Amino acid sequence: MSVTELDIQSFYPSELKITEIVESDDQITIHMHSISHETTCHKCGAPLIRHHGTHRRRVQDLPILGKRVMLDMQIYDYQCTSASCGSFAATETFDGFLSYNSRMTDRLEDFICLLALETSCEACARILNSVKIKVSGDTVIRLLIKRYIKQPEKTCGAIIGVDDFAFKKRHTYGTIIVDEATHSPVAILDGRDGKALKEWLQNNRHVTTVTRDRASAYAKAVEEVLPDCMQIADRFHIHQNLMDAVNKVLGRTIPATNPVPAENNLKNDRSEPAASSLPSHDDGEKKSIFYGDFRNGGNPDPG
Repeated sequence: MSVTELDIQSFYPSELKITEIVESDDQITIHMHSISHETTCHKCGAPLIRHHGTHRRRVQDLPILGKRVMLDMQIYDYQCTSASCGSFAATETFDGFLSYNSRMTDRLEDFICLLALETSCEACARILNSVKIKVSGDTVIRLLIKRYIKQPEKTCGAIIGVDDFAFKKRHTYGTIIVDEATHSPVAILDGRDGKALKEWLQNNRHVTTVTRDRASAYAKAVEEVLPDCMQIADRFHIHQNLMDAVNKVLGRTIPATNPVPAENNLKNDRSEPAASSLPSHDDGEKKSIFYGDFRNGGNPDPG
């Protein structure tokens, strides 16, 4: 192969053999068929070697030089005869490249999910369509949900933090649980009334300490499920409790209103220092002459 040529086959699994490449103005279609002899059942995990049939599937891949790439694949269905599956035809899965029921390659799904997490689902769809990846905002949401479901359940230590947050302010709220040792979220629950927290605590009875805010719903949930669990108010709410207590004491000690001095008293207080600084009536005469000059346009004698 010349140094100026590109081996397209090297970008795809060895079990998929490229038979033809068709290029148009805005799309590249790669025809391929499977040459595998075995696969694994996606239900029971048993190895399968018996072919049941074939079917065609069109799969979208990452674009090449600004052109949409579609894979026209002919792949096998394998017969699974294990006791757990019975008589079941399992579609072959290409690990790390294509799942048994996907219409996109795994690398394309990875790129879409990464872009969606950095922007938003609708913005992600608009950007992808501009680079010849056909996808909608609803499809991006479904991909994110599928990835979230596939994630293994996180474990936490004996000390956790619980707080509420808003999915949409003043409308929809949730509960977040954070591992105090790693400072990473371990669960996001619906609502903040304590019901979902009860269910979560019932499956995590190893928790011994809970840091929380002053919400009574969380306190009741922890007390009902884990009565021996220590509950700690976090630093912010300790300060808030202290300020509330100080305000109550000050409210009982210091009157809410203070009397304001009368206006005449204020004038007298302001004039006393000035009068004491003026020695006698000579200055008063000069002051009256000055005001007279000012009133008569600079003439001390009005006549």
